[in-house]
Amino acid sequence: MDQSGVAAQTQKSPWGPAGPAAPACPLTEVMSEQLARQLEEENAAFPSLSDPAADLLLAEDGADTTSDLMLAQMLQMQFDREFDNQLRREEKKFNGDSKVSISFENYRMVHPYEDSDSSEDEVDWQDTRHDPYRADKPQAAPRRGFSGKGKNITTKHDEDACGRKNTARMDNFAPEVQVGDGLGLKLSNQVFNALKQHCYSEQRRSARLHDKKEHSTAEQAVDPRTRLLMYKMVNAGVLENISGCISTGKESVVFHADGGRMEEQPVPEEVVLKVFKTTLNEFKNRDRYIKDDYRFKDRFSKLNPRKVIRLWAEKEMHNLSRMKKAGIPCPDVVLLKKHILVMSFIGKQSVPAPKLKDVSLGAEEMKEAYHQVLQMMQQLYQDCNLVHADLSEYNMLWHQGKVWLIDVSQSVEPTHPHGLEFLFRDCRNVSTFFQKRGVSEAMSVYHLFNAVSGLDVPVGAEDEALFMAEIVALEKRNEDHVQKRGRKTFPAASEDGGPPLEPDSDD
Repeated sequence: MDQSGVAAQTQKSPWGPAGPAAPACPLTEVMSEQLARQLEEENAAFPSLSDPAADLLLAEDGADTTSDLMLAQMLQMQFDREFDNQLRREEKKFNGDSKVSISFENYRMVHPYEDSDSSEDEVDWQDTRHDPYRADKPQAAPRRGFSGKGKNITTKHDEDACGRKNTARMDNFAPEVQVGDGLGLKLSNQVFNALKQHCYSEQRRSARLHDKKEHSTAEQAVDPRTRLLMYKMVNAGVLENISGCISTGKESVVFHADGGRMEEQPVPEEVVLKVFKTTLNEFKNRDRYIKDDYRFKDRFSKLNPRKVIRLWAEKEMHNLSRMKKAGIPCPDVVLLKKHILVMSFIGKQSVPAPKLKDVSLGAEEMKEAYHQVLQMMQQLYQDCNLVHADLSEYNMLWHQGKVWLIDVSQSVEPTHPHGLEFLFRDCRNVSTFFQKRGVSEAMSVYHLFNAVSGLDVPVGAEDEALFMAEIVALEKRNEDHVQKRGRKTFPAASEDGGPPLEPDSDD
């Protein structure tokens, strides 16, 4: 072959170097039939690269591809198969390693018997009657206790027989205990008993966690029992509806609601539901405020948190009743139902009154607020025989030009073993807050303590350690005096004017 023929073949090869560009020609030459036939011959000289999938579709059953309907059906079938493959991948990704799988079979475009290629790779997970990997069920030992004769005798204590029997008995474990298939596994009695004991322990632990979840209050304090009590209040007409959560604290959650009606007493238009949390995790020293209170001393049981919470709600109800009798601005008690206390709403049109720490007051208003707080502390101590025990700018509201006291569930009497210590802490919080707000009349914590309690504890050089030592000595003398005098237990009906108490029950 001459060189020109080799060069011509090289130029026609698609992998060869690009040849020289064709010279420009007019449109009339392009449109000529002779040029069209020439181009067709040149294209026919190159080997055609066809799609293998297309060849298979064209060659399948010798289908006649001249029909547009047949071509459309073949293309639709190819699209359906691609869709099914994508759906199968999504199903596998969705189920993952879960034992309970979700099938997308109803969404497939091609029926399994039509799509033979994909159906061969799938195994029905429900058909396990002839599973070759299933462990053989061990044969039961005969009634006489052994089988075989002579050297081939096998008793029920045989190691292999016991191992297979223990492996088969793992199927009786709880579903949440994953033991696997146990294929070819032989468990000794010691290992099987350890697994069995672990299974029982896990079941008991799961039951305890479930019971704790059902009987404890969540972050928003709406566990099933609390919701049921709230629904009963709405159904009984005490509440019209429950709007939403106002605030959340370490011991309770407060909800706003519209008042309804009661036969015994009128219900305010707007009320709050103070739901005490039924867990002691966030407020572990709660018993410090209640176990030494003579009103609840015989009824206190730290082993039952639900009863402690009911006593806590009951304690706030009676403290509010005392304060209301003394004329101290505080919420009115409407109803007590287990650990839910319904009180009047301090605010207007679903907007709660601001806390004293958040309100912006002028110098005269802040001075007036200080004198009001001082007067309320004296009334609380002298007239109500109570110490707030958690008094600060967070538990005082500013509404209608007055200071309102809230959150008195932890309040105790001055004769409490730590009553004077709690009072000193309240005086420190009040004195520090008003001094920071620029109230010049604000007394120091030592003078405020003497002004509220009426005691004449020597201030001296205002050494807090010496002052606290004097307070502890006073508490010790008060405790000895109370023990000698004796106090009666809390009655079944309230002497503070509150609603009668409900009997304790564990439901």
